[in-house]
Amino acid sequence: MNSEALADLVVEALDDVKGKDIVRLDVRDMTPMTDYMVVASGTSNRHVKALVDNVAEKARSAGRRPIGIEGEEGGEWVLLDLQDTLVHVMLPKVREFYNLEKLWSIRPSGDAAATDG
Repeated sequence: MNSEALADLVVEALDDVKGKDIVRLDVRDMTPMTDYMVVASGTSNRHVKALVDNVAEKARSAGRRPIGIEGEEGGEWVLLDLQDTLVHVMLPKVREFYNLEKLWSIRPSGDAAATDG
């Protein structure tokens, strides 16, 4: 399974369990760390955990074992590392505060600085 197919699987798994505001970011040109980041919101700590559990289960079924899962104990922001795809599932208030979509949409070239003024 290539990284694009894995990102698609993640989005589908989040949608299956009613993830909110699912965004898939292609970060291949921005970092060697991963190819895609998928960000989604859950409506409660329990919903966040259910979303991550579903993604992990679907990934395992497709032969992709998660490298790690961080933040499950709190349930406000859980990170699931699938190597080619990093999955961030958060409560809306946490997502709004960290605004990962904006952070990862800023290109590392001088283009971003040129548009600031």
